[in-house]
Amino acid sequence: MNKQEFLKKLEVELKISKNSPYTIRNYLAFNSKLVDFSKKNPSDLNEDDIKFFISENLSDKSSMSIILFLSSVKYAHSNVFGRDITARIKRPKREKRIPSVLTKDEVRKILDSVGNEKSNLMISLMYACGMRVSELVNLRISDFDFPDKSGKISQGKGKKDRNFNIPSFLISRLEKYANGQKEKNKEYLFTGPKGKLTERNVQKIVNLAAKKAGIKKGVHPHTLRHSFATHLLENDVDIRKIQELLGHSNLSTTQIYTHISQQELKKIKSPLDELMMS
Repeated sequence: MNKQEFLKKLEVELKISKNSPYTIRNYLAFNSKLVDFSKKNPSDLNEDDIKFFISENLSDKSSMSIILFLSSVKYAHSNVFGRDITARIKRPKREKRIPSVLTKDEVRKILDSVGNEKSNLMISLMYACGMRVSELVNLRISDFDFPDKSGKISQGKGKKDRNFNIPSFLISRLEKYANGQKEKNKEYLFTGPKGKLTERNVQKIVNLAAKKAGIKKGVHPHTLRHSFATHLLENDVDIRKIQELLGHSNLSTTQIYTHISQQELKKIKSPLDELMMS
């Protein structure tokens, strides 16, 4: 089996399993690079080929990059050839990085810097509802219930549906924009000249807005989601409710925000203060 036949079979397996476009793209890319690097037929690849590829191409990358690579190779060879050539390769430990978040003042500066109505609404929604960029670009007009001030995210990450509340601050603007899209016979809430926006389109909008606002830290669409969760925690919202709003399957995923919230840490009194006041 040559490389093209192998990748086509892999793509079919990925699509049958209802994997996301992001997963399909990454799994195909990693397996393609491995075959090119080894200069072998895919069916002839072995454990040593994988280790050599990692040492030459991924040794300076994050643990998650190596884990993703091994997952893509395992999936491909298990489903196409019925064997796991990664079985004896030890996975690195996941790095526990605390994500970067914006202060409330920085969020306000970003929103104030964006004069374009569509861009402003996109950034506002991601922060106000904790949306992933993939969820934003897939929002349909039919997903909104404006009288109820609510909306629905269909098949988010992990194939989970969830609801979100539309902030009162956005309701009239959002409904006006959605009606405008409806009059143009658009299915999706946010579109561009070529139809539905891509995640890359949104990333560029967010990056440009942050630079325009004079914010030095790296700001990505997911930074808005992290900030949403952190600010809710700082406002004393129960972490289990935040878990539901974010669509996390496990509470442990949400608990990372307990390490981010500096405001919460500032509320903790030193035992010395307690001692001297007693």
